[in-house]
Amino acid sequence: MGNDVKNAEKKIIPITKPQFDESEEQAVIDVLRSGWVVQGPKVAEFEGLFAEFTGAKNAIAVSSCTTALQLALIAHSIGPGDKVLMPSLTYIATANAVEYVGATPVFVDIDPATLTIDPDDLRACLKANHTSDIKAIIPVSLFGLCSDMPAVNALAQEYNLIVIEDAACGMGAYRENHHAGTEASAAVFSLHPRKAITTGEGGMIITDDDDKADLMRKLRNHGASASDLERHLKEGGSLLPEFNLLGYNYRMTDIQGAIGVEQMKKAKNLFNARRKVAARYDEMLKGIKGIYSPFIPDGFISAYQSYVCYYKFDPQFKSARFDRNQIQVWNKERNQLMAGLESEGITVRQGTHAVHTLGYYRNKYNLTDFDFPFAFIADRLSITLPLYPGMPKDDQKRVVETLKSLL
Repeated sequence: MGNDVKNAEKKIIPITKPQFDESEEQAVIDVLRSGWVVQGPKVAEFEGLFAEFTGAKNAIAVSSCTTALQLALIAHSIGPGDKVLMPSLTYIATANAVEYVGATPVFVDIDPATLTIDPDDLRACLKANHTSDIKAIIPVSLFGLCSDMPAVNALAQEYNLIVIEDAACGMGAYRENHHAGTEASAAVFSLHPRKAITTGEGGMIITDDDDKADLMRKLRNHGASASDLERHLKEGGSLLPEFNLLGYNYRMTDIQGAIGVEQMKKAKNLFNARRKVAARYDEMLKGIKGIYSPFIPDGFISAYQSYVCYYKFDPQFKSARFDRNQIQVWNKERNQLMAGLESEGITVRQGTHAVHTLGYYRNKYNLTDFDFPFAFIADRLSITLPLYPGMPKDDQKRVVETLKSLL
């Protein structure tokens, strides 16, 4: 009974917290009172602010990052019979979007240090398997760190492939002053509550290609030749638009757009605050045997969408030989460690999945765990620690001290 009372009194440290205040509340009230709650002026304003922040020419708001990726693939004519290369270590939605358009995902391993697509493995995959049906590469800006885009783009140019970046976690991430997504033909971002900028649900596409941007704007709105807002602002808007495309209902509401506008006003401060919390973790975790903090290469700035560590596995170790039994033992220990942290009121997660190990993809494409060993290891040995802007230093100390005691 005593332990139950003690546990009940423990302050829960969440994995993250959306950063809302009275400005978002008032923005939603203003939209509700305006009577215009569907995709409209607030979505357009949000798109403009997003494009300005990232340095992209066009930003197109949609219902989720998954639908954003689906539209980007369709706009680039990726469909049945095509193959798309991507890292296995990513959220399942990356592969699902490829399946939705009738194409086939082809997995590539990751660089264990950065957790992003390994250019060496990508080159090896292309050399061994390149055929005319391989049409695109989807690098993933995972956990707030950009992929090695110069290497990816060099291979794409060599093999005449399209690059569409999954920057779901990439808002606020930079590589040599290039914001995530701006080094690809198009890129997609998530606005889910675990992301630094959120509208509850929602996604954004950026591209410098005006024609593809126009196409994706139509596709998100059932294929209509003009949006409700465009018709409202133009004479003759009482007539329904033309429908010359097979489109989708992937629109964002103005309620979400209004939240997004307020979030963008705080964006720089939010990202600076996340980096401050991450820097404290870097210091606090130094010297703790068995925990490896995130690696950020020179010239890269992480947005720290998540603070993902390795348990026991040194990510600087890169070899084709593994003690598979040891990985399984460490995985059980990692799971016990995470359970122990949770029991102390500290919310943690594994990094993300190695998609090739998940039932649908494993069974459909006859894959095994160690087909992509580093993605598998990152799946089994990663731990995401709580991080959000303004996280109290005492809470971080509690996370680290609890981690030490459990280790």
